[in-house]
Amino acid sequence: MTYTVLIPARLASTRLPNKPLADIGGAPMVVRVAQRVLSGASRAGRARVVVAGDSPLIVKACEAHGIEAVLTHADHPSGSDRLAEACGLLGLGDDEIVVNVQGDEPLIDPSLVTAVANLLLNQPAASMSTAAHAISTLEEFNNRNVVKVVLDAAGLALYFSRAPIPCWRDQPLTAHDSAALPSPAPLRHIGLYAYRVGFLRRFPAMAQAPLEITESLEQLRALWHGHRIAVHIATHAPGPGVDTPEDLERVRRLFGT
Repeated sequence: MTYTVLIPARLASTRLPNKPLADIGGAPMVVRVAQRVLSGASRAGRARVVVAGDSPLIVKACEAHGIEAVLTHADHPSGSDRLAEACGLLGLGDDEIVVNVQGDEPLIDPSLVTAVANLLLNQPAASMSTAAHAISTLEEFNNRNVVKVVLDAAGLALYFSRAPIPCWRDQPLTAHDSAALPSPAPLRHIGLYAYRVGFLRRFPAMAQAPLEITESLEQLRALWHGHRIAVHIATHAPGPGVDTPEDLERVRRLFGT
């Protein structure tokens, strides 16, 4: 199969200004993300990797390192709006598949990108696909910043929540060890998405769902409007993203800089 990986990148960042251009081992972070994806996802010539930037500075930095980039509007209200514009700029057809890889994940596993794309190809009933991995600690299970997902028998998402789902009715809420986790293990959502381009073009215009507003989870909009989301179960958690200066220094050390 062939697919397009889109990497949205914005200069504005409250905690880390100019984050996409932050240097990691002699290259901007967004370039490192693209290089990481290219190292695996297009090894057999299957993937096109494109950065969708909101500034000419991002596009110029990418092109200087041989990375394809397009300039999108700076005032998009969401990442999906930026992706939809990029699909138009690239002339992608409605039946094609795009994968959204965040521009602050220089340690992304390329095989995970391929797995999410392949899953959508093989799930014709789904408009989107994403990934999850097993939760192993109660702390993670009860953390509202950790998004959980529950699936049906076909591996399609039933619901995403910041709450600990599924709730184990007969287990005391005061338990403190991992044995108190439901079985099979609950799943932590990984924020990596593949879309059918036709669906992605329509998605930003769909009315926000009440549940989406309550949980602050955009993917609930798709479920609310009757679209299915296929979920790939990964064997391990993805590498850490970069949100703060401390995150950036940790990643720089991993790159030996």
